[in-house]
Amino acid sequence: MRRYCLWLLFSLSGSSMGAYAQAVLSSDLPIVVIDTDGRTIVNEPKVTATLHIIDNGSGKRNTATDRPALTSTIGIEIRGASSQALFPKKSYGFELRDSLGISSVNASVLGMPAESDWVLNATYNDKTLIRETLTYDLNRAMSPYYTPRYRYCEVVLNGSYAGIYILFEKIKRNKNRVNITSIKKTDITGDALTGGYIFKIDKTEGSLSRSWDSPYRGTRGQAIPIQIDRPKPEDLAEEQFQYARKYITDFEKALSGAAFEDSLTGYRNYINDDSFVDYMLMTEVCKNVDGYRLSTFFYKDRDSKGAAGKITIGPIWDYNLAYGNADYCSANTFLGWAFDFPRICPTDGFQTPFWWDRLLTDRAFASKVRVKYQSLRQTVLKTERIQAHIDSVASVLTEARIRNFQRWPVLGQYVWPNSYVGKTYQDEVTYLKAWIKNRLEWMDTAVLPFGAPVLASEPIDSFELVVSPNPSAGDVAVRYQLTQGADLHLNITDATGRLLQSLALPGQPAGKHQRIIPNLPATPGIYYVLLKTETTSVSRKLIRQ
Repeated sequence: MRRYCLWLLFSLSGSSMGAYAQAVLSSDLPIVVIDTDGRTIVNEPKVTATLHIIDNGSGKRNTATDRPALTSTIGIEIRGASSQALFPKKSYGFELRDSLGISSVNASVLGMPAESDWVLNATYNDKTLIRETLTYDLNRAMSPYYTPRYRYCEVVLNGSYAGIYILFEKIKRNKNRVNITSIKKTDITGDALTGGYIFKIDKTEGSLSRSWDSPYRGTRGQAIPIQIDRPKPEDLAEEQFQYARKYITDFEKALSGAAFEDSLTGYRNYINDDSFVDYMLMTEVCKNVDGYRLSTFFYKDRDSKGAAGKITIGPIWDYNLAYGNADYCSANTFLGWAFDFPRICPTDGFQTPFWWDRLLTDRAFASKVRVKYQSLRQTVLKTERIQAHIDSVASVLTEARIRNFQRWPVLGQYVWPNSYVGKTYQDEVTYLKAWIKNRLEWMDTAVLPFGAPVLASEPIDSFELVVSPNPSAGDVAVRYQLTQGADLHLNITDATGRLLQSLALPGQPAGKHQRIIPNLPATPGIYYVLLKTETTSVSRKLIRQ
């Protein structure tokens, strides 16, 4: 123990980041100390290092010279696709190993169930440091399916302070993680062949997995690769690969077929649709621009496991670009559905599978989405509850985030792909809270048609909306046409979702209408005009010159 303390103090005092490293010697978060003994951490393979985790328990301070709660040899590598190329603060994956650094060992880390594989998420381009953990906390409260656990910590790497990280459970088969059967390479017949598999839709670069392209391509013919994440390629028999590919393809065929709603031969024969409802709700609440098309996991156990023998979507993963934190493909605005990505960005190379559009044409599925959302809005998704949670997490991070932003001075700076750049940490938190409030209020109306019966005639509150001139510099005319009378609300927001004007238009009769909107912002930029009734809303982008 004395040797460890002397090594740490010597390393910190001699580091070019010595001032920061000294500051983290005492923290109200757990401290993770990693020493690679001069080895450079690369994308792969993992390099051998030593790990010390200092965690004295809830409410107690942690000092770098305290006795570690866990000491282990590890193998560590850089994680991430875009992030490892773009950002100086790297994310890491590490595996606990025996003293020789050869075999993996399971151990509890920061109170989480024992396993060998873990992830250190750098949370670099989310300046609130909260988007990831908020999503996992919401999902755990919304859905009975497994959600990865996490702990905030501060990291010292080779004597240098590295900032706040989120230590996550890596997605793996385990009784405390994805609790499905561990399939052996010799399981090539009968029930043993049918599970368990973990699949993902994601970028394939650097991915150690076997994949095939779905026969159902994207909007412009883009391939949609489906990967087998587990078993790993070296543990996957050819019979298993062929079985898994056929099962997923059969699901897609059933979903695309004319009898897709049939209880015996349709898509429900292949999936746990409740898990798809939960995944869709979480993806839409945060409007994750990567949702459905990247970092999307799903799994299947053996047929003999009953409902678990069907496809369950999840666990959720990767939400740093959610809640209006991306400046492309309309991800910044709280308006619109994430599942509309193929229509918003039809040329993007990573496309959303057709599954979600098709599922929503099933009135029973769409109704489940609406009913569960409306129920959750009274509990888990209450605006005040979410905002209080954000404030609580921000408070927990008060001390550590000062050090983090000294080490990584990104506040007030654009970091790809930020759609909003606040001058202060509080600005970033305020933007997040306002975005969520506006998003949920939009969804309250936009979700109402989900599962509604198809009428022979047009609904009484359908309308058209035209904004002109667009682009504009002066007053703007809003023209709309109603099939029948309705009460309307007209809202003008900026690109961050901040409400600029709100106008009530009660008792509007059927027919054509025009209204001039004066006093619009003179500042050039993108704004949104939202016209809504109790059950329908239409929005248009307005460009101010």
